[in-house]
Order: sequence, then C-alpha cells, then structure tokens
Amino acid sequence: MLTKEFNKEVLYTAEDLTKVSKADIQALKQKALGNERKRIRLCSHKDVNDSLHEMLIVHMRDAYVRPHKHINKCESVHIIEGSLDIVIFDEDGKVTEVTPLGDYASGRNFYHRMETALYHTFLFHSDFVVFHEITKGPFNRSDTIFSPWSPPESDPKAWEAYIEDLRNTSAH
Repeated sequence: MLTKEFNKEVLYTAEDLTKVSKADIQALKQKALGNERKRIRLCSHKDVNDSLHEMLIVHMRDAYVRPHKHINKCESVHIIEGSLDIVIFDEDGKVTEVTPLGDYASGRNFYHRMETALYHTFLFHSDFVVFHEITKGPFNRSDTIFSPWSPPESDPKAWEAYIEDLRNTSAH
C-alpha cells in the first residue's frame, strides 16, 4: 500500500484504489507504537477538503481521546479488531450511555453511528483497537468542540486519573 505522510499520526492513501491487508494493519500498529499519543490513522480520502472522510484508525490501550463533539457531522465507527467502549456524556460531563464495541466475532456491537453532536470518548480495552471511521468532510478543527470538564491532552497525569475514574464509574 502506497501512502503519503501528513504527520506522524496521519497517513493518506497515494492510490486511486485503496486496499488494506492484514500486513498493512500490522505496519500501522508498529507506527502507533512509535507515536507519542499511541495512535495512527490511514485516510482513504485524498485530503482534508474531501466531502467524505473514511479512515482506518489504530489506537493502543493507553491512548487518550479527550471527550469532544463534532458540530454538524455524523460519525460512524466499525470495529475491525479489538474492543472499546464509546462513552456518551451530557453537556455537564455526566455519563449518559456506554456502548461496548468489539469485532463481529466478539458478540458485542461492532458498529456505532452517532447522528447528533454529543460529547463522547473511547475507552480502549485491548492492546490495539483497529476501526473504520466515516464522517463528513471537509476537516475543520473548529468543528470539534472539546469538553470544558475533561483534562487536556497536555496534562497526562490528569487525564490518566480521569480515564481510570471513567473506567471505574462506567464499568458494566
């Protein structure tokens, strides 16, 4: 698979026909291991201005996705490998729903679509989680609103404690 690097966490396909193999996923996992935030994504759309964004995303268990919502965008997630919980919050940071997801063989839900702008995060349960995400483009950073009640990524001690607390309070 031929790719071009946008940054250490984002790759774009360099081909008109994007095909991804098990070996490609293994290579993405290795790249995630080397990234500070323990994640990487392969964008199968050509650039940030495309109207449809499709991505294969790899996160490691200890990755932090700060609770956020997307303005005027829906988002769907299809699990390929591993397991995670999607945690939904109200505007004040109270957990309103937790959806366990896993690959098809796990017996868990393997697909999740969020139509409205809800604060959400992911709690990763396996060493690696590989998922396919689709959302509306173009990408504009201002369309993502981070929750004011969650720790920023720049404060690892605070978000590690926050995630641990979230795992404990949202456990099934």
